Amino acid sequence: MTTTLVTGGTGDLGTPAVAALRAAGHDVRVLSRRTGPGLTTGDLLTREGIPEALTGADVVVHCATANAESDITAAADLFAEAKRAGVGRLVLISIVGIDRIPLPFYRQRLEIERLLIGSGLPHTIQRATQFHSLIDRMCSVQKRLPVLLAPRLSFQPIDVTDVADRLTDLASGEPAGRAPDIGGPEVLRAGVLARQWQKATGSRKPIVQVSLPGKTFAGFAEGANLAAGTPFGKRTFPEYLTER
Repeated sequence: MTTTLVTGGTGDLGTPAVAALRAAGHDVRVLSRRTGPGLTTGDLLTREGIPEALTGADVVVHCATANAESDITAAADLFAEAKRAGVGRLVLISIVGIDRIPLPFYRQRLEIERLLIGSGLPHTIQRATQFHSLIDRMCSVQKRLPVLLAPRLSFQPIDVTDVADRLTDLASGEPAGRAPDIGGPEVLRAGVLARQWQKATGSRKPIVQVSLPGKTFAGFAEGANLAAGTPFGKRTFPEYLTER
Protein backbone atom coordinates (compact mmCIF):
# COMPACT_ATOMS: atom_id res chain seq x y z
CA MET A 1 0.00 0.00 0.00
CA THR A 2 1.26 3.48 -0.91
CA THR A 3 1.72 5.82 2.04
CA THR A 4 0.77 9.35 0.97
CA LEU A 5 1.14 12.56 2.98
CA VAL A 6 -1.30 15.31 1.98
CA THR A 7 -0.44 18.85 3.04
CA GLY A 8 -3.44 21.12 3.36
CA GLY A 9 -5.45 17.94 3.73
CA THR A 10 -8.31 19.66 5.57
CA GLY A 11 -8.70 22.47 3.00
CA ASP A 12 -11.02 23.02 0.04
CA LEU A 13 -8.95 20.82 -2.28
CA GLY A 14 -7.19 18.69 0.32
CA THR A 15 -10.41 17.27 1.75
CA PRO A 16 -11.67 15.71 -1.51
CA ALA A 17 -8.09 14.73 -2.41
CA VAL A 18 -7.79 12.75 0.83
CA ALA A 19 -11.10 11.02 0.11
CA ALA A 20 -10.10 10.19 -3.46
CA LEU A 21 -6.69 8.88 -2.43
CA ARG A 22 -8.19 6.65 0.25
CA ALA A 23 -10.76 5.34 -2.23
CA ALA A 24 -7.85 4.46 -4.54
CA GLY A 25 -6.19 2.43 -1.79
CA HIS A 26 -3.62 4.88 -0.46
CA ASP A 27 -2.70 4.93 3.22
CA VAL A 28 -3.21 8.68 3.70
CA ARG A 29 -1.64 10.93 6.31
CA VAL A 30 -3.47 14.25 6.64
CA LEU A 31 -1.00 16.93 7.68
CA SER A 32 -2.45 19.55 10.03
CA ARG A 33 -1.28 21.96 12.70
CA ARG A 34 -4.08 20.55 14.81
CA THR A 35 -4.09 17.25 16.65
CA GLY A 36 -6.95 14.80 16.53
CA PRO A 37 -8.24 11.55 15.08
CA GLY A 38 -7.05 10.97 11.52
CA LEU A 39 -4.60 13.88 11.58
CA THR A 40 -0.81 13.87 11.36
CA THR A 41 0.37 16.88 13.33
CA GLY A 42 2.99 19.11 11.74
CA ASP A 43 3.62 22.76 10.96
CA LEU A 44 5.08 23.68 7.57
CA LEU A 45 6.13 27.13 8.80
CA THR A 46 8.03 26.02 11.90
CA ARG A 47 8.93 22.58 10.47
CA GLU A 48 7.85 21.05 13.77
CA GLY A 49 6.66 17.49 13.15
CA ILE A 50 7.47 17.54 9.43
CA PRO A 51 10.39 15.04 9.49
CA GLU A 52 8.25 12.61 11.50
CA ALA A 53 5.28 13.10 9.13
CA LEU A 54 7.49 12.29 6.14
CA THR A 55 9.12 9.21 7.64
CA GLY A 56 8.07 6.21 5.58
CA ALA A 57 6.00 8.27 3.13
CA ASP A 58 6.13 7.17 -0.50
CA VAL A 59 4.33 10.21 -1.94
CA VAL A 60 3.60 13.79 -0.90
CA VAL A 61 0.64 15.67 -2.40
CA HIS A 62 1.25 19.35 -1.66
CA CYS A 63 -2.08 21.19 -1.50
CA ALA A 64 -1.30 23.61 1.34
CA THR A 65 -1.29 27.31 0.58
CA ALA A 66 -1.58 30.44 2.69
CA ASN A 67 -1.35 33.06 -0.09
CA ALA A 68 1.70 34.59 1.57
CA GLU A 69 5.45 34.88 1.05
CA SER A 70 5.83 32.29 3.80
CA ASP A 71 4.45 29.72 1.33
CA ILE A 72 7.74 29.85 -0.55
CA THR A 73 9.88 29.20 2.52
CA ALA A 74 7.51 26.48 3.72
CA ALA A 75 7.61 24.76 0.33
CA ALA A 76 11.41 24.92 0.11
CA ASP A 77 11.73 23.36 3.58
CA LEU A 78 9.16 20.68 2.74
CA PHE A 79 10.97 19.74 -0.46
CA ALA A 80 14.31 19.51 1.35
CA GLU A 81 12.85 17.39 4.15
CA ALA A 82 11.06 15.14 1.65
CA LYS A 83 14.29 14.54 -0.22
CA ARG A 84 16.11 13.71 3.02
CA ALA A 85 13.32 11.31 3.94
CA GLY A 86 13.63 9.49 0.61
CA VAL A 87 10.13 10.31 -0.59
CA GLY A 88 9.58 8.69 -3.97
CA ARG A 89 7.64 11.52 -5.62
CA LEU A 90 5.91 14.81 -4.86
CA VAL A 91 2.76 16.01 -6.59
CA LEU A 92 2.23 19.79 -6.59
CA ILE A 93 -0.99 21.57 -7.44
CA SER A 94 -0.46 24.84 -9.28
CA ILE A 95 -2.42 27.31 -11.42
CA VAL A 96 -2.81 27.74 -15.17
CA GLY A 97 -1.22 30.92 -16.47
CA ILE A 98 1.01 31.79 -13.53
CA ASP A 99 3.89 32.48 -15.90
CA ARG A 100 1.79 34.96 -17.92
CA ILE A 101 -0.35 36.73 -15.31
CA PRO A 102 1.66 38.92 -12.90
CA LEU A 103 -0.46 38.54 -9.78
CA PRO A 104 1.70 38.43 -6.63
CA PHE A 105 0.11 35.14 -5.58
CA TYR A 106 0.80 33.66 -9.01
CA ARG A 107 4.44 34.74 -8.79
CA GLN A 108 4.67 32.88 -5.48
CA ARG A 109 3.24 29.73 -7.05
CA LEU A 110 5.65 30.00 -9.97
CA GLU A 111 8.59 30.30 -7.57
CA ILE A 112 7.38 27.19 -5.73
CA GLU A 113 7.31 25.32 -9.04
CA ARG A 114 10.89 26.42 -9.72
CA LEU A 115 11.99 25.30 -6.26
CA LEU A 116 10.48 21.88 -6.79
CA ILE A 117 12.12 21.48 -10.19
CA GLY A 118 15.47 22.44 -8.67
CA SER A 119 15.07 20.25 -5.59
CA GLY A 120 16.07 17.01 -7.25
CA LEU A 121 12.86 15.35 -6.03
CA PRO A 122 10.97 13.15 -8.51
CA HIS A 123 7.83 15.19 -9.08
CA THR A 124 4.71 16.04 -11.02
CA ILE A 125 3.36 19.59 -11.32
CA GLN A 126 -0.31 19.89 -12.15
CA ARG A 127 -1.67 23.30 -13.11
CA ALA A 128 -5.45 23.73 -12.95
CA THR A 129 -7.79 26.58 -13.78
CA GLN A 130 -9.72 28.54 -11.14
CA PHE A 131 -12.03 26.54 -8.87
CA HIS A 132 -15.80 26.99 -8.89
CA SER A 133 -15.55 28.28 -5.34
CA LEU A 134 -13.44 31.25 -6.49
CA ILE A 135 -16.08 32.36 -8.98
CA ASP A 136 -18.71 31.91 -6.27
CA ARG A 137 -16.71 34.10 -3.87
CA MET A 138 -16.12 36.76 -6.53
CA CYS A 139 -19.88 37.18 -6.74
CA SER A 140 -20.69 36.66 -3.07
CA VAL A 141 -18.32 39.38 -1.81
CA GLN A 142 -20.34 41.93 -3.79
CA LYS A 143 -23.55 41.28 -1.87
CA ARG A 144 -23.60 44.84 -0.43
CA LEU A 145 -23.12 46.51 -3.82
CA PRO A 146 -26.15 47.70 -5.81
CA VAL A 147 -24.80 45.97 -8.92
CA LEU A 148 -22.87 42.80 -9.70
CA LEU A 149 -19.58 43.62 -11.42
CA ALA A 150 -18.29 41.14 -14.00
CA PRO A 151 -14.91 41.63 -15.70
CA ARG A 152 -14.78 41.44 -19.48
CA LEU A 153 -12.92 38.15 -19.64
CA SER A 154 -13.48 34.40 -19.62
CA PHE A 155 -13.02 31.70 -17.01
CA GLN A 156 -12.88 27.92 -17.22
CA PRO A 157 -13.81 26.99 -13.65
CA ILE A 158 -13.14 23.44 -12.47
CA ASP A 159 -14.55 21.54 -9.52
CA VAL A 160 -12.23 20.53 -6.69
CA THR A 161 -13.49 16.94 -6.88
CA ASP A 162 -12.32 16.73 -10.49
CA VAL A 163 -8.92 18.12 -9.50
CA ALA A 164 -8.74 15.69 -6.58
CA ASP A 165 -9.33 12.78 -8.95
CA ARG A 166 -6.52 14.03 -11.18
CA LEU A 167 -4.11 14.39 -8.25
CA THR A 168 -4.96 10.84 -7.19
CA ASP A 169 -4.10 9.53 -10.64
CA LEU A 170 -0.79 11.40 -10.57
CA ALA A 171 0.03 10.25 -7.04
CA SER A 172 -0.60 6.67 -8.13
CA GLY A 173 1.65 6.90 -11.18
CA GLU A 174 5.23 7.72 -12.04
CA PRO A 175 6.69 11.25 -11.80
CA ALA A 176 5.75 13.17 -14.95
CA GLY A 177 7.41 16.57 -14.51
CA ARG A 178 5.00 19.21 -15.82
CA ALA A 179 1.69 17.49 -16.54
CA PRO A 180 -0.71 18.91 -19.14
CA ASP A 181 -2.86 21.71 -17.77
CA ILE A 182 -6.44 20.88 -16.80
CA GLY A 183 -9.55 23.02 -16.85
CA GLY A 184 -13.27 22.80 -16.31
CA PRO A 185 -15.87 21.60 -18.81
CA GLU A 186 -16.83 25.06 -20.07
CA VAL A 187 -15.12 28.31 -21.04
CA LEU A 188 -17.57 31.09 -20.24
CA ARG A 189 -17.54 34.86 -20.08
CA ALA A 190 -17.64 36.25 -16.55
CA GLY A 191 -21.00 37.85 -17.30
CA VAL A 192 -22.49 34.46 -18.11
CA LEU A 193 -21.09 32.97 -14.90
CA ALA A 194 -22.54 35.93 -12.99
CA ARG A 195 -25.99 35.24 -14.47
CA GLN A 196 -25.68 31.57 -13.50
CA TRP A 197 -24.78 32.63 -9.96
CA GLN A 198 -27.76 34.99 -9.84
CA LYS A 199 -30.13 32.24 -10.97
CA ALA A 200 -28.85 29.92 -8.25
CA THR A 201 -28.93 32.51 -5.46
CA GLY A 202 -32.00 34.52 -6.41
CA SER A 203 -30.07 37.77 -6.83
CA ARG A 204 -31.73 40.35 -9.10
CA LYS A 205 -29.03 43.02 -9.19
CA PRO A 206 -28.00 44.42 -12.58
CA ILE A 207 -24.81 42.91 -13.97
CA VAL A 208 -22.29 45.52 -15.05
CA GLN A 209 -19.36 44.38 -17.19
CA VAL A 210 -16.10 46.20 -16.53
CA SER A 211 -12.64 46.41 -18.04
CA LEU A 212 -9.58 47.10 -15.92
CA PRO A 213 -6.17 48.52 -16.83
CA GLY A 214 -2.86 46.79 -16.28
CA LYS A 215 -0.92 43.68 -17.23
CA THR A 216 -2.80 41.40 -14.85
CA PHE A 217 -6.18 42.08 -16.44
CA ALA A 218 -4.59 41.90 -19.89
CA GLY A 219 -3.25 38.42 -19.12
CA PHE A 220 -6.70 37.20 -18.13
CA ALA A 221 -8.32 38.96 -21.09
CA GLU A 222 -5.90 37.21 -23.44
CA GLY A 223 -6.94 33.84 -22.06
CA ALA A 224 -3.75 33.00 -20.16
CA ASN A 225 -5.92 31.52 -17.39
CA LEU A 226 -7.51 28.94 -19.72
CA ALA A 227 -6.35 25.36 -20.32
CA ALA A 228 -5.67 24.34 -23.90
CA GLY A 229 -7.00 21.08 -25.30
CA THR A 230 -9.89 18.86 -24.27
CA PRO A 231 -11.59 19.97 -21.04
CA PHE A 232 -10.81 17.69 -18.09
CA GLY A 233 -13.44 18.63 -15.51
CA LYS A 234 -16.98 17.27 -15.65
CA ARG A 235 -18.94 19.20 -13.02
CA THR A 236 -20.27 22.55 -14.27
CA PHE A 237 -20.58 25.77 -12.31
CA PRO A 238 -24.42 25.57 -12.11
CA GLU A 239 -24.11 21.98 -10.83
CA TYR A 240 -21.67 23.16 -8.18
CA LEU A 241 -24.01 25.97 -7.14
CA THR A 242 -26.98 23.62 -6.94
CA GLU A 243 -25.13 21.10 -4.78
CA ARG A 244 -23.13 23.40 -2.51
